[in-house]
Amino acid sequence: MVISNKPLRFILATLVACLPLMSFANPEVESVENKTEITHEAVEQGHEEAHAEPTDVKSKIKAFINHHVLDSHDFIFFSDEEAGKHYGFSLPVMLWDDGLQVFSSSKFEHGEAVAESNGNFYKLNHHDGKIYKVDSANGKIIEDEATGHPTNVRPIDFSITKTVLSIIVAAVLMFLLFTSLAKSYAKNGGIASGVGRIFEPIVLYIRDDIAIPNIGEKHYKKYMSYLLTIFFFILFLNLFGLTPLGINATGNFTITFSLAILTFLITNLTANKNYWGHIFWMPGVPKAMRIVLAPIELLGVFIKPFSLMIRLYANIFAGHIVLMSIIGLMFIFKSWIGSTLSFGLSFVLSILEILVAFLQAYIFTMLSALYFGSAVEEHHHEEAHH
Repeated sequence: MVISNKPLRFILATLVACLPLMSFANPEVESVENKTEITHEAVEQGHEEAHAEPTDVKSKIKAFINHHVLDSHDFIFFSDEEAGKHYGFSLPVMLWDDGLQVFSSSKFEHGEAVAESNGNFYKLNHHDGKIYKVDSANGKIIEDEATGHPTNVRPIDFSITKTVLSIIVAAVLMFLLFTSLAKSYAKNGGIASGVGRIFEPIVLYIRDDIAIPNIGEKHYKKYMSYLLTIFFFILFLNLFGLTPLGINATGNFTITFSLAILTFLITNLTANKNYWGHIFWMPGVPKAMRIVLAPIELLGVFIKPFSLMIRLYANIFAGHIVLMSIIGLMFIFKSWIGSTLSFGLSFVLSILEILVAFLQAYIFTMLSALYFGSAVEEHHHEEAHH
């Protein structure tokens, strides 16, 4: 019987291609066997064992992702786990506790030591990135057994954290760029020059396609400064979040909350009487229905900024989690097929995140303009139909 060697070559090539996949199959079996050998003594090691540093790859990746999305009191560019060294720079810690306490975050030694300032002792919690007061140089953060939350006193924190520093950098960058753009207009007779020329089309787009259509030519000018500021502020912070520096400002709930509060205050403090009239006593609606609809409309006043806050926070936060998880798969697969696929997918997702950075800045600005437009909309012809 004659057997063609083409199928044999195909089978051999398939086996060779599948060999790298077997490199991560055996460790999984070993990990299962190791789990079955856990003794009762290891289970009873207590609370400290549960909060020990992760040792397996999956736990390390999870801890790294959690650390990436949290704010921190220092900037770490990269770390050497074997040597136990971290390369970066510390940020100033400013606490209000029996007066103002100012010291460098290097005193915490990345959460391993207790920092002392004017006889007060503070410790950095690994799990939430917050600073808590302890009773001595050897003091520990005590957690409630039921809730798992620390019971130590937490001082008021005014520290320059990584998120605060990124906000300051974004503000300074915006000031320099648009000051240069304004000076070039005055110098060249209304013609932009220099780096500001890159942003001129975006400024014109926000004015002509967002502000004027949604607010109106009569009122748009008083909102333009805020709309331009909020767009570029969110855009720059979103782009900073795509760098390897671990910045997650717009994925921080407090930041998006603050931005939404600004839109809420500007909308309601500049609103005219027609705006409030449509909320509490809608024209053209039967009086019985007005009583029913007024609470719903009033609730909508608070839902609008809440939707702004959640939309920006959820999209940016989820993007960081997904991207970091896909990158982490390269260390789990340990094969050229899985790692290549993870790298390619993370690259494509990074390109998509750039689009999301612009899109989320646009949506926040567009919706803010819509709310401003509804606040200054003038009374038209409701009575003309009567």
